[in-house]
Amino acid sequence: MARIPCSPDEVKPPSEGQLVKVENGRLVVPDNPIVVFIEGDGIGPEVVASAKAVIDAAVKKAYGGKRKIVWWEAAAGSKAMETCGELLPQATLEAIKTAKVALKGPLTTPVGSGYRSLNVAIRQALDLYANIRPVRYYGQPAPHKYADKVNFVIFRENTEDLYAGIEWQAGSEEARKLREFLKKEFGIELREDAGIGIKPISKFATQRLMRKALRWAIDHGNKIVTIMHKGNIMKYTEGAFMQWAYEVATTEFRDYVVTEQELYEKYGGQMPEGKILVNDRIADNMLQQIITRPWDYEVIVAPNVNGDYISDEANALVGGIGMAAGMNAGDYIAVAEPVHGTAPKYAGKDVANPTAEILSAVLLIGEHMGWKEVALIVEEAIRRAIRDKKVTQDLARHMPGVTPLKTSEYTQALIEYIESM
Repeated sequence: MARIPCSPDEVKPPSEGQLVKVENGRLVVPDNPIVVFIEGDGIGPEVVASAKAVIDAAVKKAYGGKRKIVWWEAAAGSKAMETCGELLPQATLEAIKTAKVALKGPLTTPVGSGYRSLNVAIRQALDLYANIRPVRYYGQPAPHKYADKVNFVIFRENTEDLYAGIEWQAGSEEARKLREFLKKEFGIELREDAGIGIKPISKFATQRLMRKALRWAIDHGNKIVTIMHKGNIMKYTEGAFMQWAYEVATTEFRDYVVTEQELYEKYGGQMPEGKILVNDRIADNMLQQIITRPWDYEVIVAPNVNGDYISDEANALVGGIGMAAGMNAGDYIAVAEPVHGTAPKYAGKDVANPTAEILSAVLLIGEHMGWKEVALIVEEAIRRAIRDKKVTQDLARHMPGVTPLKTSEYTQALIEYIESM
């Protein structure tokens, strides 16, 4: 295996593979694409190893040896610190830029490291502006009456909002200066013991996210795209998010969409054939509506913080974040990662559920790279494993009388289902 690159001059892709390229605005994926992988921290090495093994089996099954993933390791987090002496080497970012596709395990950000979040740092450094989180039901134990009706994908803006991290601590000199400026220039008075944060939402970032969501809806045959916002209160940030998103829909995608207002004013409430309904919902209302009527939602477009809230709630409806996949995508580069964290108390014990990491890899390989046959095979294997009660401890505890499988045993069970298809 090639050495983990620590400096930019060590970034040399494996010779046995070929790089994914961009031609005429589209990804061109060879039969032996190089995919970067980052093990991550905590349970990361175990779940990433599982995902690689399952994907490799599915690629072999789908294409009979004509295609193969060539895995290229880079490092971030504790392994990068041990190997390279820093948490996020520039070489890792360069490797991802070079390959354009990467699978990442969860990362821990040590206190005092200089990073608010390593995960956010990677997203921002590579301009991975869309956090794509599908929420689907595979038959797993779930607390929700309508779990089988949950099937939507959340497009969460990934670079702005409160996650931009523009804030000042209460009592700091910076906070004092900002309070004085606000009072002098705008007549706004804040308490002296207030921490202060700034919430930027731009037209540029909003509209590129909406474009990606609408293209997904068109490609996947979705019929509803919903803009989630709190624009009734935050009129110039989240309200503007809603307006800018509608602007993209009604100008750039006019032939494909009908707004909810148009639906009733022009079409008498009857959806015209072949159109996508674009509507919007206030955030607090929507958080309860995905529980009471999940069938009304297919593609959800949300600012950063709202997208984080609703994706965790949505995954709780279908059993929790052990099944929650995610992918951070820009125009061409994508880094797939599970929604869950490092779960350090389970690290090295061979008990973690790798399904979220596996499904994240499915997003990367099946959706972003276009090998859809791989996605279909892996998802069917997961359904069969759950049907046969071959699951890890997090699901087994909700299945009376079921003995949980270890991470390695569950991985092998999935591979066996794949090979038997």
